[in-house]
Amino acid sequence: MRIGLIAEGGYPYVSGDARLWCDRLVRGLDRHEFDIYALSRSERQEDEGWVPLPAQVSRVRTAPMWSADDDGVVYGRRARRRFAEHYGELAAVLCAGGGSGADEASGETSATEADRFGSALYGLAELARDEGGLVGALRSEAAVRALEHACRSRGALRTAREARVPDLLAVAAHLERALRPLSLDWYEDDGVGAVDLCHATSGGSAALPGLLAHHFYGVPLLLTEYGVRLRTHYLAAPDSSSAVRSLLAAFHGALAAETYARAALVTPGNGHARRWQERCGADRAKLRTVYPGMDADRFAEVGESAACADPDSLVWVGRVEPAKDLVSLLHAFAEVRKEEPKTRLRIVGTPAGPEGAAYHGHCRALAAQLFPDEAEGPHRVGDNPVSFEEIGAPDIPNLAAAYASGAVTVLSSVVEGFPIGLVEAMFCGRATVSTDVGAVVEVIGGTGLVVPPRNPRALAEACVALLRDPERRERLGAAARARALELFTVEQNVAAFHGIYLEVVSRTPVRRVILDDTGEPLPFAVPAEAHVPGRWTERPARPTPRNGPPRPPGTPVRATAMPTPEGAR
Repeated sequence: MRIGLIAEGGYPYVSGDARLWCDRLVRGLDRHEFDIYALSRSERQEDEGWVPLPAQVSRVRTAPMWSADDDGVVYGRRARRRFAEHYGELAAVLCAGGGSGADEASGETSATEADRFGSALYGLAELARDEGGLVGALRSEAAVRALEHACRSRGALRTAREARVPDLLAVAAHLERALRPLSLDWYEDDGVGAVDLCHATSGGSAALPGLLAHHFYGVPLLLTEYGVRLRTHYLAAPDSSSAVRSLLAAFHGALAAETYARAALVTPGNGHARRWQERCGADRAKLRTVYPGMDADRFAEVGESAACADPDSLVWVGRVEPAKDLVSLLHAFAEVRKEEPKTRLRIVGTPAGPEGAAYHGHCRALAAQLFPDEAEGPHRVGDNPVSFEEIGAPDIPNLAAAYASGAVTVLSSVVEGFPIGLVEAMFCGRATVSTDVGAVVEVIGGTGLVVPPRNPRALAEACVALLRDPERRERLGAAARARALELFTVEQNVAAFHGIYLEVVSRTPVRRVILDDTGEPLPFAVPAEAHVPGRWTERPARPTPRNGPPRPPGTPVRATAMPTPEGAR
């Protein structure tokens, strides 16, 4: 079948959050054909280029979400009236709380608000397709006035009525950025209308192209969320005014609810994300948990040998940032040293951005304060028991070596989605001590020790328990590796999505009309799941499709694909 893969800030760019799993998915499903619709996050990301693409990627279309030039579209009177109507309706829904004030017994108010939001959203999309774009209109004074009118209208929430001019400008600017995908030129017969299924790799604005493909052409939408975008929004912008937070929360909540309602299936990456999706309105019957697929081969040597470079070392591996709570880890290690003076702590990772760099410096200063150079004891003068290292050092040439450098791997985060570093440690057969955040308990499944977050004493006690019991460490490490190989490999991820693709398409009516020589329709002429790239058997040519010339055997009936840019493969 032909899959429209919608990615934001990831595949096919060299740098991106979802690049690896998307690439593995596309390569693993080589019997299908992929059109990539990529939303980039920055100019730097675009300049860094793409990863090499496999032959099953027939074309790539990109669009920047980090900037949008004024489209220069000048609306006539009728178009301005349409914009005011739809944008005003959208603003009214947000000011009413996006349906958050629904009657829990009947849900009628919530359903009404959801219908109003969807009607306004698709009305704006139809206007953008008819007139050539929305960028100028969304940045216009008319948009701010419509938002102000909705905030001052009867029935608006108190927080919305408190909005001042700077708040209105901030909300209008955010909505313009979030709604940029509505103005793309992808919504044509030879664009998203030509695919059999749209697979959005994240929610929020990145799912808008999939929603519009479903709205305009009836293309089924599959949504994958390894981190729930609505949850991310709630954790962001804590310094904004209450009016801004309320209006934007209403927008993102309504968009999430609309996406969950229109999607044929939703695939959370773990139970933690699944619970968030259910709380945000996703139908439980539509949910299929699919764990991220990770490459276990690069950890095979370390995992199979279970060798430990230093049985007296704790290892932390990851991106250095405040959410990882290395401060609590350092205080916990001070308690560990009181019980096990020979223990060392290796912190392996690089800072994540300017904030991470500042936090990295703070942690180094704290380590120097907690563990001043010792004149006596098990270490020589000037040898601090805490080391800050990076992958690529002589004794840590790769990621597997980092996990193999210590007896116990520690995760000390206060915020975590799916703990990838924890799975890597499991592939390496390491015993682990983790904080109970995100999907940690679900991933560990009894093969490691879990303690409350921000509790250095509990973290220290768990580490000491494993350091003093080598046999227990070995048992837990072996069980962890077996669990990771069963649940978190690329193979299980690809197999799961292969079945899900077939399930979604099998329940979707055929949208292409194929006629025989007498002009009668052939409803089963082009089943999407029957298309396999390449010529496998010789057979008579397919019937001539309506409005198109005859096609050679084995060729899928679809619009002509734009070739992949030169050098992308």
